[in-house]
Amino acid sequence: MPVASHAQRKMEKLDRGVVALRHSATATWVSWRVLGLDTASTTYNLYRSTNGGAAVKVNSTPLTVSNYTDTSAPTASAYTYYVRPVVGGVEQAPSIPYTLPANGSLEMAYRIPIRSLPNHSVGFVWVGDLDGDGEYDYVLDRRPSLATDTQKLEAYTRTGTPLWVIDLGPGSLDRDNIEPGPSVVDVGHWDGVTVYDLDGDGRAEVILRSADGVVFGNGTTLSGLGTNAQAISVINGLTGAERARAVIPKDYIADGPMAAHLGIGYLNGTTPSIVAKLKNRVGSGGFNLMVLAYDFAANNSLTQKWKWLRTGALSDFHQFRIFDVDRNGTDEVCDGGYVLNGDGTLRYKVGLDNPNVVHGDRFHIGDLNPSRPGLEGFAIQQDNPNKLLYLVYDAATGATIRPHYGEAVEDTARGVVGDIDPSTPGMEYWSFHGYHRIDTGAVVNSTTPYPNFRIWWDGDVLSETLNDGKVEKWDAANSGLSRLFTVGSSTSSGVGGRTGDRGAPFFYGDIIGDWREEIISTNADGTQLIICHTKTPTSTRLYTLAHNPAYRMAMTVKGYMQSHQPDYFLGNGMSTPSTPNISYVPLVLQSEINTTVGGGTSITDNRAGYTGSGFADFNTTGGYVEWTRVNGAGGGATPRTLRFRFANGSGTSRTGQLTVNGISQSITFPSTGGWTNWTTLDVNVGLNAGATNTVRLQSNGQGLANIDYLTIP
Repeated sequence: MPVASHAQRKMEKLDRGVVALRHSATATWVSWRVLGLDTASTTYNLYRSTNGGAAVKVNSTPLTVSNYTDTSAPTASAYTYYVRPVVGGVEQAPSIPYTLPANGSLEMAYRIPIRSLPNHSVGFVWVGDLDGDGEYDYVLDRRPSLATDTQKLEAYTRTGTPLWVIDLGPGSLDRDNIEPGPSVVDVGHWDGVTVYDLDGDGRAEVILRSADGVVFGNGTTLSGLGTNAQAISVINGLTGAERARAVIPKDYIADGPMAAHLGIGYLNGTTPSIVAKLKNRVGSGGFNLMVLAYDFAANNSLTQKWKWLRTGALSDFHQFRIFDVDRNGTDEVCDGGYVLNGDGTLRYKVGLDNPNVVHGDRFHIGDLNPSRPGLEGFAIQQDNPNKLLYLVYDAATGATIRPHYGEAVEDTARGVVGDIDPSTPGMEYWSFHGYHRIDTGAVVNSTTPYPNFRIWWDGDVLSETLNDGKVEKWDAANSGLSRLFTVGSSTSSGVGGRTGDRGAPFFYGDIIGDWREEIISTNADGTQLIICHTKTPTSTRLYTLAHNPAYRMAMTVKGYMQSHQPDYFLGNGMSTPSTPNISYVPLVLQSEINTTVGGGTSITDNRAGYTGSGFADFNTTGGYVEWTRVNGAGGGATPRTLRFRFANGSGTSRTGQLTVNGISQSITFPSTGGWTNWTTLDVNVGLNAGATNTVRLQSNGQGLANIDYLTIP
């Protein structure tokens, strides 16, 4: 794989994602992440605490893979597990622990409580680290069953703590999936929401296509946009408050509000941008199509980068992807019939040498054929008048590699790629006409699994299939399937959960544990999220797919949900993937965001040189700023460093009080020689595990330094 020519992408600093499941009456299966920047020589020690007792190491030698079956863990006890990476023979800081309660079931899942909301079911689920603890939290769409009820958007931490509710207002009542109301989300193939850390502070924002009448999580109501006018709103992931808003251009407002697909891309190769694909109908005929890109910064500015309006015969599909198709380090915006460069210019029409390409429901991009340089795309067709059923194309140029024609015009309603057959090289692709070799296009088998999703679930690197909650293994020799797991089943190989529209889960992807993928479901009455997780041991070591840029960007898009692909070939005979060209963003806790100030302390912006949109300005009578839900990672006895960015132009040192989880100490900020001269001060403190810590900085009868932010390096 070529080395990217651009700077590193700044991506999430994930923790180890430890998860434990009952493997048998006497054993527990534990899984965790290899991170994207872990070296090949990094190993791991696994620790277990029984019923709250002292932790003991359970492995005799450091582990090279990121899963382990603990055979000394009877069901009757509760266990807390954490891992310590070993680098150069030295143990590193512990991970956030995971506790498995006593007498739990043997099911392949863990459950998270969510509130009971009558007449509202869960639709899509999005994931992102809302509280900065290095683990994914959950944003849920709650679909109403009554026509008079509005849609809701909710957020929960990874343990089920509710964070906020957004009411999508009267604009969410018209849920027609062709011409939905201005604030409708998750209807038909439209989504209208995505979740990602946009400003690089270590906490994810929620991005929402909004309209008048939306009530945000802090109780404020959006107003003043006007009829059919809409905006892109950036939401504080911890509070649900709107941080920034940009009005969607009104080029097509005469035809009504625009439905939306939202996603995230690194269009400049370094920092993330919002990408919005918007569409409305012209009367009862064709459709207007607009693609927008936005940049968001810590000072709460939301800036439109570019706007692209469709002209000519360029077919859109029911989702889009954001992928570095030419592997130069910057992302492109990919639809099923065209691709845009990162600057919003048209890169190519899919099948540029094949004018017969029209609309289809689904398409895929990845390293489908590892023996061929570059990446490939696979797209299906709907009612193509030239009888084209599907095609394989060059993802960098759009040139057709191989078209497949049928005997009649057909709506090829499904299509998928995955390495399900180890007897042929690379991935196979199929719809309903047998599955094909990626290198020659020859039909390998006239029988196929149902072409909905591929999933990595069991212990090998071959793909399993996923449809309507059923995870199945393809048996090429016997042209049949064996069932591995069923979401809807109440047996030991199922969880009695629900699935979504078109046989899709509410979410699936690599969100916890090792590199394999999880499925998110709910129980029947919608009071639990069920995170379905394999517990099959594997000897394969891969870094978490969430640190692969292509895969992580795929996790931000919905539409007709499709399988995510990394930017390398993952299948039988694969090579070890190279280290991704990424860096981790630190957790930066701005004084003006997610804090409480009091005692006369104010947030202001009257001194130059600060970051974000302001800083904490202390008075002389006990003012304070307090951060909550500060991430202490794995906690433990080893002190952690708090780093304050400050300016003190008073000419003398100023001493205040630092209180961490109720334990206080003095803290002195030296003079910086001016109020626009900013520097940092490090203080070592004890922190609890996870995002459970409270940090308060308070003045003691004198002015204190101006505080820009707190971070934990």
